[in-house]
Order: sequence, then structure tokens, then C-alpha cells
Amino acid sequence: MIYVEDQLIKVNGVVLPGLVKSMEVIENAKIDEQEVEGSAAKPKQATGYEDAKVNVELILDDTLTQTKYQRLETLRAVFRKPGQTVPQPLPIVSEDTAAHGIDKVLFKKLSHKAENKKGQLPVTLEFWEYVPQTITAKSSSGSTSSSASSNLTANYQNYLEQGSRGTTPTALTSKTAAMTPMTLIASMAGMQLKSLLSPSVDNAATSGVLASVAALP
Repeated sequence: MIYVEDQLIKVNGVVLPGLVKSMEVIENAKIDEQEVEGSAAKPKQATGYEDAKVNVELILDDTLTQTKYQRLETLRAVFRKPGQTVPQPLPIVSEDTAAHGIDKVLFKKLSHKAENKKGQLPVTLEFWEYVPQTITAKSSSGSTSSSASSNLTANYQNYLEQGSRGTTPTALTSKTAAMTPMTLIASMAGMQLKSLLSPSVDNAATSGVLASVAALP
């Protein structure tokens, strides 16, 4: 088997160590199939494209300066730095990825398989294309509610400042107490007369009040 040696594959500024056994770049379209009752054919609907995937197979050997496991640590440092909790987009430099327009990836998977064969260490790397998403924030209805609330507050304030909101019961009682007997009787007589003119049935006795008014000098 022929391996490609010293092929330049650089991820996050680090040249991947070892011999490159293979490199595969996969691009897929998103196509949905729909079930149609009574028909063997499945209509297909294209909905977009999936993010590309990049698979790399490496062979790590011992060198004069490093063991294969030390070289594996170099790959692990690219996959996950100490203290890192979330994968970060990484720049990738390779002729094969550039041919597919891929310049940033997410390091999805790192695995190795120990084999008793010439002391070699096969390593598999899986990358997913990174496509940044743009999110447009929409204004909420909260501003509208605040505006409506402020308008109601302003209208209510104007209502309070007008001073024409009627008379409180306390004020009405004080006004009645200040009336003279003659004025109070006349006021009561006027109320009774209004009741008589009302289309509703009023069986209140008004003769006493009217007699009192007639007896006034």
C-alpha cells in the first residue's frame, strides 16, 4: 500500500503528523422522500445542502525525536486544548479541502486503533465544514406595550388635572348641610317633580312635600 508522505494538511496552524493514508471530502444535498399511498414511486423534494465532511486517515510511527503516542498528543491538542469545553471553528489548509471551498471546520471526531503490526498507530480524524449562521433579531412587542402604557398614564394624568370628576359623597353631604331649610325643601320638591315627570312608575307620596311648599310665605 502506498502512503502519501509529508502531504501538507494544516489544521489551526498545526501540520498533522504522520503518514496520510487517505483523505476523503464528502458533500451531500438535502433531499426529502415522501410516501404516496398506492404508489411505489417516492416523490423527492430538494431542500438544500448539508455541511461537507472531511475524513482523514493517518499512520503514526515512532521517530527519532518522538514516539507515536507523543505525536498522537499533538493531534489531541488540536482536537481539544486543556480547559476547552466547546469545539471551536478551526482553519484548515489543504488542496483537497480548498477544491471544495472549505476553509473552516469543526473537529468532530478523533480515534485511534492499536495494532500489533510494525508498531504503527492508525488514527482517524473527522471534520465537519463550519458555516457561520446569521441570526436576525426581531423587535418584540414589549416596546409597543410600554408605549401604550405610557399613553394611558398620560391620559389618566390629564383626567386628574382637569378637576371635573364630579363631587365626592363627603363634599355632597357638606353642601347639603350648608343649605337653609327653605333651600333644602325647594331642592327636595324639585327632585320629586322630576320623578313625577319620569316615564317610569313612581308611587312615592309627594303630597306632604307639596303641602309644605304651598304653606311657605
